[in-house]
Amino acid sequence: MSNDPLLQPYQLKNLTLRNRIIMTAHEPAYPEDGMPKGRYRAYHVERAKGGVAMTMTAGSAAVSKDSPPVFNNLLVYKDEVVPWMKDLTDAVHEEGAAIMIQLTHLGRRTRWDKEHWLPVVSASHHREAAHRAFPKKMEDWDIERIIKDYADAAERMKAGGMDGIELQAYGHLMDQFWSPLTNELEGPYGGSLENRLRFTFDVLSEMRRRVGPDFIIGMRYTGDELLAGGLTKEDGLEISRRLKDSGMVDFLNVVRGHIDTDAGLTDVIPIQGMPNSPHLDFAGDIRASTGMPVFHAAKIPDVATARHAVASGKVDLVGMTRAHMTDPHIVRKIIEKREEEIRPCVGANYCLDRIYQGGAAYCIHNAATGREESMPHEIPKAETRKKVVIIGAGPGGLEAARVAGERGHEVVVFEAASEAGGQVRLTAQSERRKEMISIIDWRLAQCERLGVRIAFNTWAEADTVEAENPDVVIVATGGMPHTEVLARGNEHVISAWDIISGDVKPGKNVLIFDDAGDHAGLQAAEIIARTGAKVEVMTPDRSFAPEVMAMNLVPYMRSLQSLDTTFTVTFRLEAVEKQGGSLKAYIGSDYGGVSLEREYDQIIVNHGIIPLDDLYFELKPHSSNQGEVSYEDLIDGKSQAVVRNPSGRFQLFRIGDAVSTRNTHAAIYDALRLVKDI
Repeated sequence: MSNDPLLQPYQLKNLTLRNRIIMTAHEPAYPEDGMPKGRYRAYHVERAKGGVAMTMTAGSAAVSKDSPPVFNNLLVYKDEVVPWMKDLTDAVHEEGAAIMIQLTHLGRRTRWDKEHWLPVVSASHHREAAHRAFPKKMEDWDIERIIKDYADAAERMKAGGMDGIELQAYGHLMDQFWSPLTNELEGPYGGSLENRLRFTFDVLSEMRRRVGPDFIIGMRYTGDELLAGGLTKEDGLEISRRLKDSGMVDFLNVVRGHIDTDAGLTDVIPIQGMPNSPHLDFAGDIRASTGMPVFHAAKIPDVATARHAVASGKVDLVGMTRAHMTDPHIVRKIIEKREEEIRPCVGANYCLDRIYQGGAAYCIHNAATGREESMPHEIPKAETRKKVVIIGAGPGGLEAARVAGERGHEVVVFEAASEAGGQVRLTAQSERRKEMISIIDWRLAQCERLGVRIAFNTWAEADTVEAENPDVVIVATGGMPHTEVLARGNEHVISAWDIISGDVKPGKNVLIFDDAGDHAGLQAAEIIARTGAKVEVMTPDRSFAPEVMAMNLVPYMRSLQSLDTTFTVTFRLEAVEKQGGSLKAYIGSDYGGVSLEREYDQIIVNHGIIPLDDLYFELKPHSSNQGEVSYEDLIDGKSQAVVRNPSGRFQLFRIGDAVSTRNTHAAIYDALRLVKDI
């Protein structure tokens, strides 16, 4: 038996959990037709295989037709969900893990123009800023039918074999009843705290009547809204005690804050550059006050913090949810005393930001997450050992090296710089984004473990590569900033990279023309604004920095707004002329009818990159496939067998930005799905 606090079993009512690490409820947006089919099942089963005590699905599953998901969630108001749930629960149980589901009615946290176009409902007419819908104030018959919907859904989940359910009460309908800010009802469901809690206890009562006293029911809720006029910590402690005293709730899953705005959501679920475990002490206060089993998750990305959370008695079960999206085998590696091999969550929040934009959740540097049916988390050995040469030690090149090393191949990496990392190392120069370097450091450690040889300060020429007698060559050289996009005056502008790297000093009156909308533009703006300079960020789009996405935008805005940065949308920089000591900018608009002239002392163009592909084209005639990739075989998970030049001495591929401007995840995915079959 281990003495590790994280590896101790835990008894929750009639359920024995094998350790103290869980994945709290989250929706990676993998359902098909609102059902947890193959992809959804494979994702959770992989975490169960990895040793997690319990995985909690659906953040959150919709119990009513007038609670339409704003992204791809489970629809537990449908009877057809039961057999799919049974398949999911059976598969997770076979791997030794428990499984629960989170149920909700979104209330005002959705839109009326989704699914059946039914009115959004809440305990007041107050709109939620994030989703912009003005709700109908609920009537008695709305309350009655939604209580029934909750109970119906609970019955379905019990029939589907779930070990328990969790009700969601932060930002959703339940705590819209709780909060004085969102409850303007009269009569039994409005006014006093007791009345505002009545809807929740009516739901719990009807659920208990349907599923019985032994089925596990918990509550994930905010114990302090951190909003003027909202629920206070004292209210949260009182609500916690009332939940305990009801005898109908088996565990409390505590959060703190509000999620009605992007900024509020980001404080509840912090991202990189924000403090780790900011609400852990608060969860400990709830546990001390109630003596109830308490769960908690909010940026607990590392084993040391999780171990402290349990050992100190602040929580009974600790959620490492985004961490398990990055590495599904955390617990197994702890058991096997391989903690140093755990792939680190870097807090980039690519996972959550994607779902809030209608996509599926993907980890920025584990391309197998969400693709478990086609991509391996553990790389099998190849039947035949080959010599693989990789040019470039950025994220894509290092992933290619890691995967090739795991396959058992002999691997050589050539890197022109003195350090690995490429654009990630540039990004990590920002204090707030320094965690990104772990993407590189982890891969370097894996490459060292696997015997990969990396030659730094080496500018690879065709002769350099061919002298290695490779079987496979992978060009991962990335690219350089593309600034020559103006009708004239391109020689007078610089790139965002010039500022981020420190190669060029910031000006005093600066225009950043951001036509890429990624982190680089805002990162450069922040560096310049902090010098006291006047900064204007201009984009031809109708919104700025669309590639940064909602939650990642929050810390930038908090910084840049406080530094009086100007944001100008729907205008395009067309040309630049140097006039004396200043630069004249000629500005138009894609909408037409605009011709402006303004003066700055520094102009930055952020317009993606141009691939560094000279070496690739130099090697191409000597390769057997002449660089061609069979997309059909790539998608189907088959090895590349294209032969266009039978006398070619090696296969040649390029990945990441050496192909075209994309992002870190794309480069890593390119590498994984290509090299796993070499």
